[in-house]
Amino acid sequence: MRERITTDPDHYAPYLLSQGIRFGDLLFISGQAAGGLDGKIVSRDFLTQGRQAFANLSRALEAGGSSLHDVIKVTIFVTDMGHFQDVVQLRREFFSAPYPADTIAEIKALYDPKAMIEVEAIAAVTQGKAPA
Repeated sequence: MRERITTDPDHYAPYLLSQGIRFGDLLFISGQAAGGLDGKIVSRDFLTQGRQAFANLSRALEAGGSSLHDVIKVTIFVTDMGHFQDVVQLRREFFSAPYPADTIAEIKALYDPKAMIEVEAIAAVTQGKAPA
């Protein structure tokens, strides 16, 4: 059974998107960009945007019973691959070994012209489960 995951505020609803979907013991989180609680992009600095995107990812994961530690696969979209080493730095800040499988792709644009990074993830649901 699919369960829709949301955080408050839910900036995804007007666009007919789910912020995340829980399916069994897996959580699929839609792309998280650098929007603050007001939905506006927080900065024009790549690392600041990246940290906000990962904070948003963490909030969405927690709303679905997971965490950054439980991420299995992450996809990181950037508008300039010149920030590759910054992405590596962000991965070092927000993930630990064993690091999740990863795809990093440069794309022409994101939903907001100010956005430089968006992060989506697949994670295991671990909260509320008995240890194996």
